[in-house]
Amino acid sequence: MDFLSSGLGYYFILLISLILTLGSQSYINSTYRRTKKIKSKLAMSGSDTARKILNANGLKNVKVQEVDGILTDHYDPQKKVVNLSHDIYNGESLAAISVASHECGHAIQDKEGYSFLRLRHRLVPFVNIASRAGYIIIMISIFASLLKLLWIGIALEAIILFFQIVTLPVEFNASNRALKKIVDLEIVEEKELPYCRKMLTAAALTYVASVATAILEILRLIAIARRDD
Repeated sequence: MDFLSSGLGYYFILLISLILTLGSQSYINSTYRRTKKIKSKLAMSGSDTARKILNANGLKNVKVQEVDGILTDHYDPQKKVVNLSHDIYNGESLAAISVASHECGHAIQDKEGYSFLRLRHRLVPFVNIASRAGYIIIMISIFASLLKLLWIGIALEAIILFFQIVTLPVEFNASNRALKKIVDLEIVEEKELPYCRKMLTAAALTYVASVATAILEILRLIAIARRDD
């Protein structure tokens, strides 16, 4: 733990965090670029895919709308809207179909009251507070050498980590649901399924990197706080 609390330890964790973050982002971007080039044989767009999945699951009340940005796709549980970025909404690629299906997976989770999704929603207010207050407390405790105060910052970081851990089953479950719907509704041909599976897995793996990075940072902070023991 002494190594983690040292200056060298800080740069080591920073390096590992950067590798995890950039590596996961590079993986999903490269997977997206490859599957974006492969047009679906059935020529269904992302918006068509989303509408078909939602209707088939009794979610005709959920809207599908286009939003700005690249891979800014998300499901809004408050407004009951599946938001798809321009390339996903209009695209007829396997990437567009996969991403749109994933967001519909979240809509289905919402309808069925998926436990981890409900828990994540309940944690949002606490995470918002922890993310703002935690950074300030950690900075003050380190620069003012108030290491006992650092434990409060660590507790707040632990709340954020818990939120990220809860997010993992939410994302993997949404991807699993998406793939199942793609198969059940025959949205793509069988030989196209491996590409959809790879895209859906890549999307979920980015959250694994976030959890690993958060764990490393908490371990570093604990090592610093223990200097005062």
